[in-house]
Amino acid sequence: MNKKIKLLAVVGARPNFMKIAPLIKVARKFDNIELKIVHTNQHDIKVSDVFFKDLDIGDPHHTLNKTWETTLEMIGGIIHQLEKIVLAEKPDMMIVVGDVTSTLAAALTANKCGIKLAHIESGLRSFDRSMPEEINRIITDELSDLLFATEESAIKNLKSASGKVFLVGNVMIDNLINNLSKIDDDSHKKHGLAKKEYVVFTAHRPSNVDTEDGLLKIYDILNKMHDDTGFKIVFPIHPRTESNLKKFKLYGKFSELKNLKLIEPLDYKSFIGLVRHSAAVVTDSGGIQEETAYLKIPTVTLRTSTERPSTIECGSNKLVPPYLHADTIVAEIKKALEVEKDVIKEVPLNDGKAGERILAIILDHLKAWEKSNTKTA
Repeated sequence: MNKKIKLLAVVGARPNFMKIAPLIKVARKFDNIELKIVHTNQHDIKVSDVFFKDLDIGDPHHTLNKTWETTLEMIGGIIHQLEKIVLAEKPDMMIVVGDVTSTLAAALTANKCGIKLAHIESGLRSFDRSMPEEINRIITDELSDLLFATEESAIKNLKSASGKVFLVGNVMIDNLINNLSKIDDDSHKKHGLAKKEYVVFTAHRPSNVDTEDGLLKIYDILNKMHDDTGFKIVFPIHPRTESNLKKFKLYGKFSELKNLKLIEPLDYKSFIGLVRHSAAVVTDSGGIQEETAYLKIPTVTLRTSTERPSTIECGSNKLVPPYLHADTIVAEIKKALEVEKDVIKEVPLNDGKAGERILAIILDHLKAWEKSNTKTA
């Protein structure tokens, strides 16, 4: 293209920062690309600052004011403020990543402002519409002009998409590969842990942590894990989970569990260091499933479905519904602890080059669209 290309990437939550970082790294190599970051403030900017610095993203060019209390207010607030930025910046394309509320709001804004939209991590489906993320994915994919998929299952899910679909690999793994040499390899030692003597546990999904019954079920699992496995457990506690533990007056009960270390949320490099030297991971997260698959750490996911089936197919991940009895769940965790690293296969295209593929495709299509518009004019 003859002109300088302006891309506007919208991020709002911790997983977004990790997914956009590889694209920023690639874009910096091009003099004719201007990639600007809009931080929606879905996750408070004070918390986000740590990740921006840790991942070398740089300061966001625009940060929205947090004017909302509910999810619907957040969507409206983001659209209202983002529209003004889009009209002022006049980007050639907006880029959104993942499936958080900010992603949905940005996709709606791009559509109403007539801006081309690229969705990174398209086509993932849990087929569970009770998950807010599932609705965000479906709508964002439907509105996108370019859809970048991480795995084959996503390609199948995008058969009816009106946008152009590409299998490019996983930017989350790009970010992991880019940072492996910089991770805090002594993260476990800072918590008094030896390599492979502990399990990392995370839980933050509303279905697991927003009710007293859900939290008591987690308590039963953690208690049973210690008794049946002998492994120590380290639990970096998500702000949502911590808030609910205090709300239901359960924080003290959890704190008294033997061999459970409740710790503050960790920065990216410290968390990956902790995971890398763990014996296994128990989680309800999406992105962690992908990272443990690459690191070949056996993982139990406390959910009824996953939008990342490649992690199951490669042998690293096992879905275990959280509604099962704690004895059954812990039995599955014990099986995971016996999984040998050698049996976990590589996930295709987890090669650290997804960001390069994505940017090359974006440039090619913007060039083609420019030529098409010139001929039409």
